Amino acid sequence: MAIDNGMDLLSERALSMRESLQKSQTITDNVVSILGSFDSRLSALESAMRPTQIRTHAIRKAHENIDKTLKSAEAILSQFDLLRQAETKVLKGPHEDLESYLEAIAQLRKVIRYFSSNKSFKNSDGVLNHANSLLGKAQSKLEEEFKQLLVSYSKAVEPDRLFDGLPNSLRPSADGEGNGKSHGHHNDDAETAAYTLPILIPSRVLPLLHDLAQQMVQAGHQQLLLQIYKETRTVVLEESLRKLGVEKLSKEDVQRMQWEVLEAKIGNWIHFMRIAVKLLFAGERQVCDQIFRGFDSLSDQCFAEVTVSSVSMLLSFGDAIARSKRSPEKLFVLLDMYEIMRELHTEIETIFKGKACLEIRNSATGLTKRLAQTAQETFGDFEEAVEKDATKTAVLDGTVHPLTSYVINYVKFLFDYQATLKQLFSEFGNGDDSNSQLASVTMRIMQALQNNLEGKSKQYKDQALTHLFLMNNIHYMVRSVRRSEAKDLLGDDWVQRHRRIVQQHANLYKRTAWTKILQTSSAQGLTSSGGGSVEGGNSSGVSRGLLKERFKMFNMQFDELHQRQSQWTVPDTELRESLRLAVAEVLLPAYRSFLKRFGPLVESGKNSQRYIKYTAEDLERLLGELFEGKSMNEPRR
Repeated sequence: MAIDNGMDLLSERALSMRESLQKSQTITDNVVSILGSFDSRLSALESAMRPTQIRTHAIRKAHENIDKTLKSAEAILSQFDLLRQAETKVLKGPHEDLESYLEAIAQLRKVIRYFSSNKSFKNSDGVLNHANSLLGKAQSKLEEEFKQLLVSYSKAVEPDRLFDGLPNSLRPSADGEGNGKSHGHHNDDAETAAYTLPILIPSRVLPLLHDLAQQMVQAGHQQLLLQIYKETRTVVLEESLRKLGVEKLSKEDVQRMQWEVLEAKIGNWIHFMRIAVKLLFAGERQVCDQIFRGFDSLSDQCFAEVTVSSVSMLLSFGDAIARSKRSPEKLFVLLDMYEIMRELHTEIETIFKGKACLEIRNSATGLTKRLAQTAQETFGDFEEAVEKDATKTAVLDGTVHPLTSYVINYVKFLFDYQATLKQLFSEFGNGDDSNSQLASVTMRIMQALQNNLEGKSKQYKDQALTHLFLMNNIHYMVRSVRRSEAKDLLGDDWVQRHRRIVQQHANLYKRTAWTKILQTSSAQGLTSSGGGSVEGGNSSGVSRGLLKERFKMFNMQFDELHQRQSQWTVPDTELRESLRLAVAEVLLPAYRSFLKRFGPLVESGKNSQRYIKYTAEDLERLLGELFEGKSMNEPRR
């Protein structure tokens, strides 16, 4: 029963839903019918409106085209206006108002760009031709202005202005001699001293030159710019150096010069190199960098081409010296020249930077190496020359030989260059410690001198004078070393060893010169009347005739020794006194004893004063006249 009721209910609901769907379909069909009528009406309306829409669109397009045309006309007119303004400024030229002139050039370029990109304009070709012609004229006037400005403000620098830029220690003194001309090692503070660059071109002009240069580069006239700058500044730089005193000298010129003249020129060259690099070239680099700011490679190229001839003129003199015939006196100037090149190395590397200046940097480095090599070879030559010196200059009085004083002064002078020599040995030596290399070279020179003196001493026929000569010369060597920095280098062992050699020659002199006369004042060989030798204090048996002969021989030998050795020289006061004392210590006691013992026998006879010529006091006084270097005819005191 319940199931039947449920089925009835479902059937009713299904029927109700069917009816609802039928109603909805009817409504939908009605709506579609209504919308369809609207669509047909709208289509009819659109067809009616289409002619009006076409006319409206055409009018709008016409307005847009008119606006575009008007704007194009305005743009063209504005370009013509710019062209007219630029033309007026270009015709006036850049001299009065460079900034305005540069603006005109910028305007011309803008006009050219505009018409180049708007070729549809009927007269664009004619306008472009006119604008390009004006731009060409403007560029020509700019180039003329650049050249005129550069030439007007490029003047050679007077020497006094350059000297004012030097530190006080390097400025020329009132007598015209520059402190900077002295040896480089006297200017230890030169590297750190303050230098003031000269004003080569006024600072107010440099920005104008920069702007002009920039325009020329932009116009593609870089080579013309380089040529103008090079021709103008090269002449001015060379003239500045010429006024300073720089000369162009060849190797042949150098070879023909007297040493005194050449030495002075080398001193000047050292001074000129310092001024040229630290002031002139540094100033030129500063000017170049400011004018060509923003164009580094062009700046380097301009600087290189402006300075190359001046640098070459300076370095060629140094090269001529380095390649000239070597001689000992050139060593010190070679070291001076090496010093200045070392001092300027950092500045040269900085100022002559860039690929364009590579050749200049290499030339400077090459000269430094050649100077070092020549200095080392000259050092070696000197050692050999000392050993083989064959001068026949004889020192008849046995004093210090000129070669000895020359070599010792040479060695002492070398020690003023210790730092330079150590630097040289360090860079170009055999790898050993530079200190030990300098010590080794110095010892070899001293030994070479000693060997040469040994040879020269053999010229003397008197062996006593041979030993006196060697004593004097080696003593001079020892004393000079002890009083100089060479002592620290050669060491105490060297000094003590050579002091012993001095003493050995002093002893040999004394033995050689005075042994014979000592034998005459000895009792040995005196024979008594009985035929025996004199013994003890007994002199009664001695022959008076033999004694007289002994005294006579003593007098003759002493007179000869005194006369000869008074002409000999011991220049060192202390050594001279010690040598006199050494002679007196052996001669006087022997003579006093002989005189006391045998003098009464002679005095008791006739003409005793002919035999006993001297008292011990007389001898002592006369010994005090030895080694004074007297002339032969000079009387005794």
